[in-house]
Formats: sequence, structure tokens, C-alpha cells
Amino acid sequence: MSKFFSSRVKPANGDDHEDGNGTVSDEHDSQVGHLQQAREAKRQIGVVSATFLVVNRVIGTGIFATPGSILTLSGSVGLSLFIWVAGILIAAAGTAVYLEFGTAIPKNGGEKNYLEFVYRKPKFLVTGLYTGYVILLGWASSNSVIFGEYILHAAQVEVDRWNQRGIGLACITAAFLIHGTALNWGIRLQNLLGTIKVVIILIIVVAGWVALAGHLKLPEDERPHNFTNAFEGTTGSAYGVVTALYNVIWSFIGFSNANYALSETRNPVRTLKIAAPLAIGTISVLYILVNIAYFAAVPKDEILEARRLVAASLFRNVFGGTAERALSVFVALSAFGNVLSVIFSQGRLVQELGREGILPFSRLWASNRPFNAPLAGLFEHWLVSVIIMLAPPPGDAYDFILNLISYPLAIVNAAVAGGLIYLYLNRKTWNWNPPISATLPVVVFFFLSNIYLVIAPFVPPEEGQNIYASLPYWIHCVVGFGIIFAGGVYWLIWAVILPRIGGYELVRETVVDDIDGWERTVFFRRPRENLSTK
Repeated sequence: MSKFFSSRVKPANGDDHEDGNGTVSDEHDSQVGHLQQAREAKRQIGVVSATFLVVNRVIGTGIFATPGSILTLSGSVGLSLFIWVAGILIAAAGTAVYLEFGTAIPKNGGEKNYLEFVYRKPKFLVTGLYTGYVILLGWASSNSVIFGEYILHAAQVEVDRWNQRGIGLACITAAFLIHGTALNWGIRLQNLLGTIKVVIILIIVVAGWVALAGHLKLPEDERPHNFTNAFEGTTGSAYGVVTALYNVIWSFIGFSNANYALSETRNPVRTLKIAAPLAIGTISVLYILVNIAYFAAVPKDEILEARRLVAASLFRNVFGGTAERALSVFVALSAFGNVLSVIFSQGRLVQELGREGILPFSRLWASNRPFNAPLAGLFEHWLVSVIIMLAPPPGDAYDFILNLISYPLAIVNAAVAGGLIYLYLNRKTWNWNPPISATLPVVVFFFLSNIYLVIAPFVPPEEGQNIYASLPYWIHCVVGFGIIFAGGVYWLIWAVILPRIGGYELVRETVVDDIDGWERTVFFRRPRENLSTK
């Protein structure tokens, strides 16, 4: 347990073993040793696996599917590249913020732990808000949709609403079953697909160099000249820039992915300090090179027309039609790797909520049975992702899902960064001295960036810039706030109304599980008369 938590730690059975002189007995020493061994046996994630947890979550389909939308919204090649650089800076700052919190509080749960640590009043409100955020967002849905689109493109089958989503349903179901029934094989598959992703991106970078050298399978008069007047067509509207920036940030979502499984990580502080910066630094360089490759190989008009299939256009223009179809298969595999990584981490968040007694039927969600994996938690995320994947109208599905996930994340990131600023300003009071510091300027930059991302989407777009074909431009903002508001309603019922009706009060304690040795925060119901006598 982190030294920054003040909650007392005690065994889950509540018994302390002391001899007549008040010293801890040999029996208790043996029990502690057993718990330590059990805890360490659960730590299966090393530097390589932690790095690939980040790589697999970050490199999904964003770098393949969003550059066309970013160019459409920004209007020019030059501005779109600047927006990518801005997104990289925000992702780097976010990595530093989560690195500080993760090394200070190295346990499963990610930002839930950090928000609860800082925001303690009203009592348990932040827990309820975060519960709505975790339970109601289907993070794995967007890349499942893209998996279906690229598989159909590789098979040269026309994409429609149901064949795309049907294949996406198969994708997310496979990921759910793999991680729910064969944890070790799921991690190995994630690592393999993470390697494939990096290889795909390196191939695209090399294809860009080939294009820059003039080796394109295009007539001379159709070849791209995107760098000749890079800022031609720049729009610069607030709505266009912020929506394009959301697309970039979507491509970087996952820089905190290793933070969700730190209880399962060997030497978590050292591992996180190596894995997160290594993954994000490498990905940032590769993303810029990939964008340059797109602009070197694909004419601007074709990028705007191809939209989510711009990577396929690059392969066709450089290597021919057969290579285009092969690339589509590889991008689909990349999407599947992302779905695996997302459902791995989100299932654990649901499980942690169950273990803490926050959800109804908590024992079900907390369970690792029958396959020593959080099957119930994974199922919850599978179910919500499937609903979100099937619900939006055709044409708007991917953009709506992308923005619906990115928008509440900006709210959460702003709250996390704001909490860290507060800790900096009250460092002595909170005894805040983590192993690594993001530094105040970096945290303030990350905070202000996310505040901008929360406010700017409410600015009406210029004519023709609404990213949705049939939905209002503000729909993802309203739904995003609605999801967090739903968490507030749940808090009101769970932590205020039901305790008053039932004559109890929720009490949170940190306990040690007497089976696996993990420390966790658990909510207990205590009768009010018992509390009044203390």
C-alpha cells in the first residue's frame, strides 16, 4: 500500500494475533509471509508486458483511421501536422502526471485511486462519479467497428451498417473470451499483436520514404505535392481545431494503461518509470513519421475522400492493390490488439469496483472465478461496448463513439491534473513526496489543455464542419456529461439515500485479502448506533 494513504490496514478477517507482551506472534509472522508470497505470485507483468499494455492501447486504429478527419477539420497539411504535435505534447504531459500518481500509489485502479485520494468531500462523491464513467462507457466499441471496416475492405466487400458491426461484434466477443478464460495466453497475444503493430507502422514509414523518393504507382500528374504549399486551405475555426485535436488525443488514449494493473506488476514503481515514457516517446516519433508518409504518398483530395482508409490508399499508391488488401488485414489485427488491451484494463476497473463493494452484487463483479480472470468485469464492459457499437446511426457511429469516449476522458484528466496541482500547493500538509515528479508547469499545461478540450466543443461549427451527418455537433458533450451525472445519481442513492433509509453509514477501510494478499479499499455498512458509541 502507498505510504500516502492514511486508512488503516488490517487482515480481511479482522483478527490480530498478539502474545501476552503485545508482540506479534510467530503465527502472525507466518501469515504475513504467506500473504506476501501470494501477493508477489500475482505479479505477472514485467517491463516488456507493461510497455505493450501501453503500446497496444495507444496504437489501435487512430493513426490509421483519423488523419483524414484531422485534415478535413484543419483544412491544410501544415495545420494538421501542428495539431499532431500539440496532441503529442498533451500526451507527454499526461504521461508525466499519471507517472507521478502511479509511482506514488502503485495499485490497480488508475485514476480512481488518484481522484479518491485528493477529492474527499462530499464524502464518496468522486467514487460515485467515477463509477458512472467506468460502467457506462464502452471503450472497446470504436476499434471493434474499425476492425469490421478493414476486414470488409480487405475482402473487397461493400461496407454497410450491419456487416461492419457484425464483424465488430465477433471481434470484441473473441477478446472478451480470450481474456476471460485464458489470462496468460491473452497477455501473450497482446504482446504479439503489439509487435505486429510496430512492424506495420515501420512499414508505413518506409513506404513514405519510398514515396518521397518518387517511387509511386501513380501517373505524374496525379502524384501528391502536399508539402509545396502546406498551409493552403487552412480553416482554423475553433470547432475544427478542437475536434481535430480530439482525434489526435484519441490516437494517444492509453498512456495511463499500465496504471490500471500495478498490483499485478513486478516492481511497479521501476517498471512504470521505464515502460510508460518508453512507449509514448517511441509512439510519438512514429506517429509524426507516419503522417509524413501519408502526405508523401497520397494526394490531399484522396485523403479527404478515403477518410478512415487513408493507410490503405498509401499502400495502393506505393505497392499496388494486393498490398492494399494485405495492409487492411494488418490494420484489422492492430484494432484487435487494441480491443484486447482495452477490455483487459476496463474489466479490471469493473472488478475493482466490485471488490470495494461499490456495485450491486459486488461479489459477482469481484470474482476471479472460474478461470482466475475477471470474467464478470470483462462481460460488463463487453455488454456496454456492444450496445454503444450497435446504437448510433450509420455513418456517424465511429465519430460519435470516438468523441463520446474522448470527451469524458478530458473531464477526468482535468480533475486528475487539478488534484495534483492542489497537492503541489499543499505538499507539506499532505506529505506529498512521490518517487517521481511531473513538475508544476507540466501539470498546469495538462490541466489547461483538458479544460480547453472540455469547453471548446460547445462552440458552434462553421457551415460544413459538423463531423456528424445526422447528429447535432454537441451530442457527445451532452451525453458525456450525462454519463458522469448518472454516476452522481448513483452516489446519491448508494451513499446518501439508502444509508438513511437502512440506518447505516458507509465506512471505507483498507484491508488485506487473506487469500491473495492484495491490499484494497472496501466499503462496509456500519449501523449508526455503533458509530455513535465510538
